[in-house]
Amino acid sequence: MRSVTGRLMLLDTASLYFRAYFGVPESVKAPDGTPVNAVRGLLEFIDRLVKDHRPDMLVACMDADWRPQWRVDLIPSYKAHRVAEEHESGPDEEEVPDTLSPQVPVIEAVLDALGIARVGVAGYEADDVIGTFTARATGPVDIVTGDRDLYQLVDDERGVRVLYPLKGVGTLQLTDEAWLREKYGVDGRGYADLATLRGDPSDGLPGVPGIGEKTAAKLLAEFGDLAGIMAAVDDPKAKLTPSQRKRLDESRPYVAVAPKVVLVAGDVPLPQVETAVPRTPRDPAALEKLADRWGLGGSLQRLMATLGA
Repeated sequence: MRSVTGRLMLLDTASLYFRAYFGVPESVKAPDGTPVNAVRGLLEFIDRLVKDHRPDMLVACMDADWRPQWRVDLIPSYKAHRVAEEHESGPDEEEVPDTLSPQVPVIEAVLDALGIARVGVAGYEADDVIGTFTARATGPVDIVTGDRDLYQLVDDERGVRVLYPLKGVGTLQLTDEAWLREKYGVDGRGYADLATLRGDPSDGLPGVPGIGEKTAAKLLAEFGDLAGIMAAVDDPKAKLTPSQRKRLDESRPYVAVAPKVVLVAGDVPLPQVETAVPRTPRDPAALEKLADRWGLGGSLQRLMATLGA
């Protein structure tokens, strides 16, 4: 990515097309009757995001591996409940609704024909791609995701915020450090420690038994960070209840590895891509064929008009 000081928008693409799939009726179909609700919904989302937030650069970040082996090696339960099929030679298959899976290649083809940068890196999740683009950015960054894990990247000083969809993408929660402190009592960096302690059943992260969100926030306020909390376990004068001390002590094996799983990578080997918002389609002929084949109609026309504006 070239050093540009404009506003960069990073899309957690799978998070958004899942929302589009469940938010747009399956009666939205291609001429041959194939559902295209996720495709059209995502195009509508991108149209609204570009219109409302006017990014200079836009990247659709993809899950090349939604459950990287290096994370599973550290915590075997990581996303285990979402595995539809295991593969020895490559990434496991994620459980995805039957009528969504066929729409993903269409989404990818449309983004490519439009010229919207689409980046996935083998062995990493979209979160890690987002983390690395964010680390390298020299200007403000808007991360669009329905995944709270990315709150850890929020940084007011660098202008990094999370746009969290509450209803479609018309109503977004603008997550900055003030919002995080009010809601969780932590800043962006502290959120990863809070997530480690609290755990996350949706990701198969057990957390420390008996330490919920509020207790985790109190402990972080008292001891600063996860390392400070674990040091307090060994300090008989530290203000920990006997049960907290016992549970944290028993959870040392988990606490030793969980931060590496929870922390978003910031050093993914990103390919060289053109991140500028495309004003004209990269491949107009391919886009026309896709529009006809899948009946993308007004959704695609509106997005093209917004991109060209």
